[in-house]
Amino acid sequence: MAATRVSELAKELGMTTAELMAGLKDLGVPAAGPAAIIDAETAQTLREIYTPSSAGDARSVELALNATVKDLAEAIGVSASEVQKKLMQEGVLASINQRLDSTVIRRLAGVYGISLKMKAAPEAAPTHAPKHGGPRSGPQPRPPVVTILGHVDHGKTTLLDTIRNTNVVSGEFGGITQHIGAYQVEVEVEGEKRKITFLDTPGHAAFSAMRARGASVTDIAVLIVAADDGVMPQTVEAIDHARAAEVPIIVAINKVDKPDANPERIKTQLTEHGLVPTEYGGDVECVAVSALKGDGIDELLEHILFVADVQDLKADPHGRATGVIIEARQEVGRGAVATALVQQGTLRNGDCVVCGLSYGKIKAMTNDRGERINKATPSMPVEIIGLSSVPMAGDRLESAKDEREARLKAQKRSEQQRAAQLQGGRTRVTLEDISRRVREGEAKELSVIVKADVQGSGEAVVGALQALPQDEVSLRVVRCGVGNVSEDDIQLAAATDAVVLGFNVRADQQSQSAAERLHVDIRTYQVIYELTEAVERAMKGMLAPVYEEIALGKAEVRATFRTPRGVIIAGCYVTEGKITRNADARVRRGRDVIYTGKIDSLKHIKEDVREIAQGFECGMVMDGYGDYKTGDVIEAFEVREVQRL
Repeated sequence: MAATRVSELAKELGMTTAELMAGLKDLGVPAAGPAAIIDAETAQTLREIYTPSSAGDARSVELALNATVKDLAEAIGVSASEVQKKLMQEGVLASINQRLDSTVIRRLAGVYGISLKMKAAPEAAPTHAPKHGGPRSGPQPRPPVVTILGHVDHGKTTLLDTIRNTNVVSGEFGGITQHIGAYQVEVEVEGEKRKITFLDTPGHAAFSAMRARGASVTDIAVLIVAADDGVMPQTVEAIDHARAAEVPIIVAINKVDKPDANPERIKTQLTEHGLVPTEYGGDVECVAVSALKGDGIDELLEHILFVADVQDLKADPHGRATGVIIEARQEVGRGAVATALVQQGTLRNGDCVVCGLSYGKIKAMTNDRGERINKATPSMPVEIIGLSSVPMAGDRLESAKDEREARLKAQKRSEQQRAAQLQGGRTRVTLEDISRRVREGEAKELSVIVKADVQGSGEAVVGALQALPQDEVSLRVVRCGVGNVSEDDIQLAAATDAVVLGFNVRADQQSQSAAERLHVDIRTYQVIYELTEAVERAMKGMLAPVYEEIALGKAEVRATFRTPRGVIIAGCYVTEGKITRNADARVRRGRDVIYTGKIDSLKHIKEDVREIAQGFECGMVMDGYGDYKTGDVIEAFEVREVQRL
């Protein structure tokens, strides 16, 4: 007989996937999930254990899932002591009133040739929603929230279209998702109808911040990678965001129907970024799918629900509702419109809510298909109207007793935010914060994002950081990348409370502005031991003074002159700021720094001057250097010590 999948064998034996996985564990056979392959010999052994005798006098017995030894003996028609003997032969020691695992019950029933039908135990009934009667209190199973992540044009939205049988792509500009969409679908797996909530996050680099918010509210991340394209920059960013959110990752290798598709190459690339597929001995499930043709979709949904079952996701549908705002906008005729994901409680039409600095009474709620609804339960996305203003994506949603309470909460938050802005207090972690907290006896994890000029330098920096003693403060490298510090690095640092460490790289003006706005600490170094020493001293509470580089101005070399004494003078035009005599300066040719030293002499026409402002020409001599080329840029700067807190 041929090998088979866990899910297929479970259907054949009339069992749930979870029950068969438990049986495999008893036999000592590892299985990563429902799609794991079982060899023919193991599959036959399981058939012999779980298939009842084919004799004509075989009896059919109905028994509870968690039946006791006594219950099993009565159902089979033998004494409890005989059942205990059989259990001892199976390696199980059990008292008469001890409850047995369903796998053991099935195995023993097979020994006696009994056709066994498992049913839910009476005492287990309260864990399921009753068909009749009043509502229950306490946590109940909820649908998983799944985020679709990946590179642009790798088929994220098309995959979601196939799952929910709609057409989102046709309504989007250029076929690229321009917003976060939240959709809830009902799927049938193993004869059971279950719901899954999907967040379709944008894959374009311009929406990295929105993708980070999507990953922060999810239970499972599905990473889409095109089989004909491979792991791309936004794919790596998506991996970083999913890891930062600390959620399980399932990889969907899309477009496997294309002639140049190479799924094995994709799996190899994934291992380079720390995602090791189960076929290679790792714990990341990779599913081959074709979003266009619908191939592999059932298997992907099966994996999603299996991971959700392992997480045992629950929420209390009673009490006041809480949730998070996924997106919000202002619409003509409707006012503030917000998409919210309910996380606890039940949100009802007419409830008073507060979302960040916004508040109001819900006038109408619609689901993802535009249908009017009266209530929304946990893990359900809804669009609400009736808020006083447009909330920020990521704001917490809370229901209030009445509109007055909601208004007071919003006003209090507004006052707190205004006070924080006036004080200029930082809300993000810096090396100074770490050093101070260690001195005060507070243990803290330090998260860092490393950016280096080349891959080898980045790996060397990470290796040196991980070798530091971590007795007082643990160190976590959120991302290690190549190139200058980007806005996406700042967004990820803000989402993970990380410090950005640059080695032989710079942060451009946009990144610096974003860092200032989001209170992200950026540190750049040219020597690796200075970087590791600063981090180590911070982790030990002995952070040394930091010297900050202050840019003064830039001048472009237009011509060169040689004096009778052989001194080379650079004839320059000041393009930015000002150039000061005796200031530190570097000569940059293209992207390369040719020389760093001090400005020894500065002249305007024939007169010595202390400084030259933007828009003026000057002659400049740098100490110990004279190999200027037309087009070189001289950057003047000074180094100041940063005052410690």
